Amino acid sequence: MNEARIRRPILLGAAVAAALALAGCMVGPDFEQPAAPDVKGYTREPLPAETTASKVAAGEAQRFIEDRDIPGQWWTLFHSPQINSLIEQALQKNPSLQAAQASLRQAQENVYAEEGVLLPTADLNAQSARETISGASFGQPRSLGPFTIHTASVNVSYGIDLWGGERRQVESLQAQADYQRFQLEATYLTLTSNVVLAAVQEASLRAQINATQDIIQIEGDQLDVLRHQFELGGASRVAVLAQEASLAQTRATLPPLEKQLAQQRNLLSVLAGRFPSDEPAETFDLSGLALPQDLPLSLPSKLVEQRPDVRSAEETLHSASAQVGVATAAMLPQISLTGSWGRTATQPAGLGMPANSVWSYAAGLTQPLFRGGELLHQKRAAVAAFDGAAAQ
Repeated sequence: MNEARIRRPILLGAAVAAALALAGCMVGPDFEQPAAPDVKGYTREPLPAETTASKVAAGEAQRFIEDRDIPGQWWTLFHSPQINSLIEQALQKNPSLQAAQASLRQAQENVYAEEGVLLPTADLNAQSARETISGASFGQPRSLGPFTIHTASVNVSYGIDLWGGERRQVESLQAQADYQRFQLEATYLTLTSNVVLAAVQEASLRAQINATQDIIQIEGDQLDVLRHQFELGGASRVAVLAQEASLAQTRATLPPLEKQLAQQRNLLSVLAGRFPSDEPAETFDLSGLALPQDLPLSLPSKLVEQRPDVRSAEETLHSASAQVGVATAAMLPQISLTGSWGRTATQPAGLGMPANSVWSYAAGLTQPLFRGGELLHQKRAAVAAFDGAAAQ
């Protein structure tokens, strides 16, 4: 009897060790990063080495530098303190960026939560029950009780990830977290690009308004000259009317430009996380912007690796690949280990007595036999999702 008692834990330990050794395998495809396109240029013809120069302010030629990465804070190339200040405000207060950051934190916490499935679970249970039981179960003519039962126990369970289904689920969630990380990068890039674009557009509108006002001033002076000449008989009435019409047409172009400028100011306020009534103090003029002389030019293959939307699509493919393993593992046997230890007594003080100890341990095996095709079609759906993500 003693030898049998000794063998049971040894056999159970050997079974657990064997199961843990088998738990190293994972079914389903291992994700491989798709190869970048083998393309060396953007056009069939070679690109020029620099842009065309013009004899105006800031009209110098810009040079293309191949195989150079764009700096992370690319907007500093404009050498505009106003742009730098406004982008800093936008990165701190823009709600779209804050929402993307929150989505990333949520995805990361989901990964941490799923990783807990790979570890054993332990629960502490305590119960006091007042009950009466029928004595017929024990051959007694009367009921037994009432009496009170106090129970305290610790229950431990561990589902062995024999086929790697849980690890594939963690892998899938990690890919989703990486997807959110690249989405955050895309939001960051979109936000900074929109701020710079709106600032340049504002500077352009201010230049157009100034030019229109100068034209209005010139045409007004010409109209005064023509009116004076008409009074002296040196100009016709037709010439005066034509100049008045030209001046009126030029004046009519000014309000739309002023409206567009107001809209750009509102857009900059929103991008900076402000209300339209609380517009930023920064204003922009073309004279305050400097164009970079060297333009970094990435190869198409490297650009694909840098684009956040392409990288997020890759992580979608990675997540779909892991889900194939999850669906495959659900079709295979599942092994679980459970155990409990505690004490039961009729008095609370009796919980401290070793004689009142109760314990149990068990190993369970579950093999799906018939699910009406549910598991098979779930696997096929996962494979179809993987193919769709690969095509995207």
